Amino acid sequence: MSDASILDMAPYLLIGAAAGGFINGLAGFGTALFALGFFLTVLPPVSAVAIVVAISTITGLQGVWEVRNAILTNKRRLFRFLIPGILGVPVGLAILGVIDARALKLVVASFLVFYGGYFSLRRNLPRFERPTPVIDSLVGLAGGVMGGAAALSGALPTMWCSMRPWPRAETRAVLQPYNVAILGITALSLAVQGAYDSRTLTAFAIALPVSLVFSRIGIMVFRAISDDTFRRLLIGLTFVSGSVLLYRELF
Repeated sequence: MSDASILDMAPYLLIGAAAGGFINGLAGFGTALFALGFFLTVLPPVSAVAIVVAISTITGLQGVWEVRNAILTNKRRLFRFLIPGILGVPVGLAILGVIDARALKLVVASFLVFYGGYFSLRRNLPRFERPTPVIDSLVGLAGGVMGGAAALSGALPTMWCSMRPWPRAETRAVLQPYNVAILGITALSLAVQGAYDSRTLTAFAIALPVSLVFSRIGIMVFRAISDDTFRRLLIGLTFVSGSVLLYRELF
């Protein structure tokens, strides 16, 4: 890659890395939502996705450390999501050639927009308080399958967790390690397929430091907001992510 091409790529990589890193630090997910559009401007889809999942995994480790006490206190809750989610990834990859991934994305995006838009306009947030271990596991499994089939692992867990009146650290103690694990598996799968060539690694090296810095800034904001504000943030992000996904698939 020439020096000129590096200079041309750098602004898009840096802006995408900053936006994706900040939202990952703030909410525990969403790097692809805010970074992928910038990366796709200067990189082919496989390279852009490879960078996003690698950055999401690495920056997400900071968020995992931030809520480590909540993770240790609620290990069983996390495992109810995480273990089925990991098992669901190869299932999603296996059915990828059978289903229409674009149709799946459109259905999920429409649901995200409806859910996020509806509850964003309501004064009272949804409150689902009783323990639901079976539903938790099914949501984790579905997220893993959707991650393998359409790179949408975080959609259902985010919607489900936003309905639970857990403290923000407990909510993040589910979403952050879940996403790190699923995206880490995805990154390894892409590496085996040869996605990380020299061009992709150069772009990754440019984006990663900025993403790490802005992830820390996002974590600082996360510390300052209330539990209720965090739940509203998750609901708002489901609407934004659904809208962005619909736009990408339709236009």
